[in-house]
Amino acid sequence: MPSVVIIDRTGAAHVLTGKPGDSVMQLARAADLPVPGECNGSLACATCHMVVDPVWADRLLPISDDEEAMLDTVFTLTATSRLSCQIRLTLELDGLRLSLPA
Repeated sequence: MPSVVIIDRTGAAHVLTGKPGDSVMQLARAADLPVPGECNGSLACATCHMVVDPVWADRLLPISDDEEAMLDTVFTLTATSRLSCQIRLTLELDGLRLSLPA
């Protein structure tokens, strides 16, 4: 089972485990992290925005035009910002590190 590490706004690390195909947003919400995901992953908001650790950024699937358009609405955008609803767990992403934006 692949896991991800999400660093919250206090700097605490949360190790979350899921099954291949689960979205990082689903895992974060199930762990009661402050990730609203108001559109439930339909690419209609950016409330699941997270920052991918630069070491992992190139290992993710390329960003889609729709995701990029939603990220353009984020004030705290970084070079490795992604919508966590669009990051699906795979065995290759086991150990993926992300952080909640400030």
